[in-house]
Amino acid sequence: MSLMERMKVASDLQSMSAGEKLFGSIQVALFGIAVVFLALFLLFVIIKALEVTMNQAEDKHKASVAKKEAAKTQTQTPAKVEEKVEEEVPEDDMQLVAVITAAVAASLHTSTHNIIVRNIVRVPETTPAWGKLGRMQQVNRIE
Repeated sequence: MSLMERMKVASDLQSMSAGEKLFGSIQVALFGIAVVFLALFLLFVIIKALEVTMNQAEDKHKASVAKKEAAKTQTQTPAKVEEKVEEEVPEDDMQLVAVITAAVAASLHTSTHNIIVRNIVRVPETTPAWGKLGRMQQVNRIE
């Protein structure tokens, strides 16, 4: 009878020496650790497989969108492409500067003469959706 089978029976467990009990306990602990690491490794493999499949699907989607856009630009005349570029360029940056200056002055409760806007840089939006929602709820909260 193996050590593990002997540890199952209470009468055999009482007759075992301290060394046998310690060795059996170490075996059980190592078996438990091995099971946990195996489960974690399987989770790692599953997550990596899902990541690869999702990235492939995303790449296919981006490629199809790029093909559609390329087909649209090839069918358009150069004059139409130039018109689109001209529409995207803002006509009057001074108006944007004036609006931003007025908004900053209003939030600081000061005059626009005390504020000088030297540079306006768009910051890429990296806030997750839940963060945006929380900010919107805080701004729209009625007290």
